[in-house]
Amino acid sequence: MSMRENISTRLQQVRAVFSATRQVDPKLVPLLVGVPVAVLVVVIGLMWVLGLPWAGLALAVPLAILSAAVIFGRRASKAQFTAMRGNAGAAAAVLESMKGRWIVTPAIAFTRKQDLVHMVVGRPGVVLVGEGGKARTTQLLKQEQRKVSRAVGDTPVHIVLAGDGEGQISLDKLRSHLMKLPRGLKKREIPRVNKRLSALGRGDLPMPKGPLPQGVKVPRQRSR
Repeated sequence: MSMRENISTRLQQVRAVFSATRQVDPKLVPLLVGVPVAVLVVVIGLMWVLGLPWAGLALAVPLAILSAAVIFGRRASKAQFTAMRGNAGAAAAVLESMKGRWIVTPAIAFTRKQDLVHMVVGRPGVVLVGEGGKARTTQLLKQEQRKVSRAVGDTPVHIVLAGDGEGQISLDKLRSHLMKLPRGLKKREIPRVNKRLSALGRGDLPMPKGPLPQGVKVPRQRSR
C-alpha cells in the first residue's frame, strides 16, 4: 500500500470514528472547537505579554492540535465503551484488545442466560473475568476459580466481575484494573501456565440459548 493510500485509509477511519462518536456524544464537537481555541488564546496571550508573540503562535498551534487529538481519543474511547455496555461478550472484546503478554480465552464457562466467564493468563497469574447477572456470574466465577486453582497450584487466581454495579469493574476501567494487579508470574512462565489450563476439559459446559455473541468462541472439547 502506498503512502497516499495509507493516509487515505487512515482519514476514512478517523471520519468513521468521528461520525460514530458524534452520534452518541453531543459534547464532542463543542469540546473539539472550544478547548483548542482556548489553548490558542491563553498561550498566545501569555507569550504576547512576555514580548514573544511569534514564539507564542509557534507554540500555541501544536498545543491546540495536541489538545484536540487527546480530547477526540478520550471521547471516542468513552463512546465505544458506552456502545458496548450491556452487550454479552463486551468484556471479552476489551480483554482481547489488551497489549502485552496477556493470553485471553473467551467464554471458558457460560450459562443459558449468557452469563460469561473469560480467562486471562498474564503477569498477575490467572484472571477470571465474569460478565452477566451478578449473582449467577459470581457463582460461576467461584466454580471456575476452584477448577483453575487445582490445575495451577500456587499460581495466583484472581476473579473480576465486569459491570457497573457495586463491587464490579466497569468496561472502561477493566484493562487498567488487570494491569494494576500484583505480579504473580514471570514472563517465561505465562505460556506454561496457559498450556496447563488448555488441557482442562470443558465438555460439561451448558450451551446457551441461541448463538454466542459475535467474537466469542467456544473452546473445543477435549477428546476422551
